[in-house]
Amino acid sequence: MRTIARAPHPGPLPASGEREKLDADALFAPLAAEPALLLAVSGGPDSVALMLLASRWSQRPERTVVATVDHGLRPEAQDEALRVAEWARTLGFAHRLLRWEGRPATRLQERARDARYALLAACARDIDARCAVVTAHHADDQAETILFRLTRGSGVAGLSGMAKASSLEGLKLLRPLLDLPKASLESVCAEAGHPYFRDPSNENPKFARAKLRALAATLVAQGLDREALLRLGRRAARSETALKFFTAQAQERSLVASESSRARFDAAALRALPQEVLLRLLEGQILRLGSKAPRLDRLERATEAVAAALEGRARLKLTLAEVLIEITDATVTLSRAPPRSIRPRPAAGA
Repeated sequence: MRTIARAPHPGPLPASGEREKLDADALFAPLAAEPALLLAVSGGPDSVALMLLASRWSQRPERTVVATVDHGLRPEAQDEALRVAEWARTLGFAHRLLRWEGRPATRLQERARDARYALLAACARDIDARCAVVTAHHADDQAETILFRLTRGSGVAGLSGMAKASSLEGLKLLRPLLDLPKASLESVCAEAGHPYFRDPSNENPKFARAKLRALAATLVAQGLDREALLRLGRRAARSETALKFFTAQAQERSLVASESSRARFDAAALRALPQEVLLRLLEGQILRLGSKAPRLDRLERATEAVAAALEGRARLKLTLAEVLIEITDATVTLSRAPPRSIRPRPAAGA
């Protein structure tokens, strides 16, 4: 059961630097130009702190709305969402209760997260076509995300962690608390004497992130603490920025023609590229032309095949994520793959 608390527990008090009173106006200053905001508030200490800080923000947009997603995965979830609605209205916010009807048998957390973001995006568009979604992700979340992706063998982009501003179905997704440790947000709730809920799924060992949390003390003893992971993320983000810059330059130099369903590149120009830049150039076109993003391992294998064909000046034709890649001696062409033909099944008894 998700327990309600008035003060953070368990765990030590925040360090003195983390107990300093947060300046809401400074934290939310980058969001001041947004015409409307949708705050995602689950009722946990992080999102409650987000709501409390937003209530103190002197420059917040008039249309700042709180939304809570009821995933329907626990019997008490609806009552908790209704309590969050009361808290929001007490602080002067309109509230939207969003319900997810699905319950998949596999990949529950991943699909629940996808559904949550889809519901938030739809709600934001209903408020205003330019409404931004704001979440309470913090520095501990960032470190955990980097560690999780590290265990999954992620590339440089994944190890960069979450960005303070990204895109969500054509809308802005903003994370103004990303530099703050979790302890600082729990302190906001404690200082305000405001209740919040604890989600038991955060400690459920059947979920991958809970398993990583259980290893925290061991990792810290080996030097892999929050600051080390955040440092890794910053370095990866710096490399990611450089790679994006050089990929854009490479595309500009090598692109011969671009249409809505096709792009053609000069093979000689691509032949000279480092494989990582070639991979990113191909990935960008596949995302533009295809209907889905390719898995990294499949993209890597395709890039190796393309690089080998370019080096050997060989012809090649392969399909990845519904995009056809064709290589001749002079050009590399990417186009939407034709639909696959389906052979009719033989009649019964044939």
